[in-house]
Amino acid sequence: MRGVYIHIPFCHQICHYCDFNKVFFNNQPVDEYIESIGNELSILKSEGASFDHAETVFLGGGTPTALSEKQLKRLLEIIRTYIDVEALKEFSTEANPDELTEEKLKVLKDGGVTRLSIGVQSFDDELLRKIGRTHGSLDAERVIGNARDIGFENISIDLIYGLPGQTIRQWEHTLDRALALDLPHYSAYSLIVEPKTVFYNLMNKGKLPLPGEDIEAEMFGMLMERMKFEGRTQYEISNFAIPGYESIHNMIYWQNDEYAGIGAGAHGFLGGSRYANVGPLKKYMEKVEIGQRPLLESHLVTPSEAMEEEMFLGLRMMTGVSERVFQQKFGKRFTDVYGEELRKLVEEGLLDQKEDTYKLTLLGIFRGNEVFQRFLK
Repeated sequence: MRGVYIHIPFCHQICHYCDFNKVFFNNQPVDEYIESIGNELSILKSEGASFDHAETVFLGGGTPTALSEKQLKRLLEIIRTYIDVEALKEFSTEANPDELTEEKLKVLKDGGVTRLSIGVQSFDDELLRKIGRTHGSLDAERVIGNARDIGFENISIDLIYGLPGQTIRQWEHTLDRALALDLPHYSAYSLIVEPKTVFYNLMNKGKLPLPGEDIEAEMFGMLMERMKFEGRTQYEISNFAIPGYESIHNMIYWQNDEYAGIGAGAHGFLGGSRYANVGPLKKYMEKVEIGQRPLLESHLVTPSEAMEEEMFLGLRMMTGVSERVFQQKFGKRFTDVYGEELRKLVEEGLLDQKEDTYKLTLLGIFRGNEVFQRFLK
């Protein structure tokens, strides 16, 4: 296990694009849920899982910073009971700008958190209201300043492009404001309209004016150009960093390595099996209370599935996939398994080959999903 993901499903406001497992904060058993996180960690440990070699912990959601200072402090105490926080390479939490008070920042810092991933999404206040965010652009700038004052250096922000009604000019303005903050890491994603979201319902009614594919591609191109110009290396399709500030936890996913998923609705990959926990809080808490792992489903990954995952996850990174690493993991050359597909993708200008490594070309980056699907049987 290289990493531990811990899901905090509570939100004070549900964003119009979000399909993650989450509930409104009010009238929820938040304190009891935090104790249940400790129960699940204890169950995993009793079943032989070792946290001794964990490199990262990532608090995701929902919104971890929806918790009060007291609740955050208790959560961090529980984590320390099972994981040597000082030995971690990275301890991250997601955060909302309007919830990340100076007091919470101090609790996080004192509790061992080393990296903040702040959901800014846009620096356009009108767009923020349209997508259901409760913060304004000035909140984001203020909280980043506060975080730096308290001693956080490893700060990332998330941005979204291709939002309803968003123009190229608005996206350029967001990039201007984002890069003016001179952060070591930026993540930027195109909007995906997921089922069971407000945006999905609006789209089905013809009331979601999304930019076309051409405009979205222009926004992505602008993103890559601006990040490169400002010295942020694109190390994964949607992620840009000053060298040395890449997200170690997310790289565990892309390198197809194992991690624990803790909490209601969390997903994990342990012992060669991918699993998902039950989502409803009551069911999750009932299971861990009686000493059972709160599994909804578990699937032992077959060798062929593992090789597919190695390819489509590894190709997301700009370093690409290496024949040497593939052979170490699976005892096979990937040219023996995927030789024909790799040859075609190189001929089509979507992949580039250098020695034993294949990586996306610029055209391949724009058409990444098409490339990844070619490795799925």
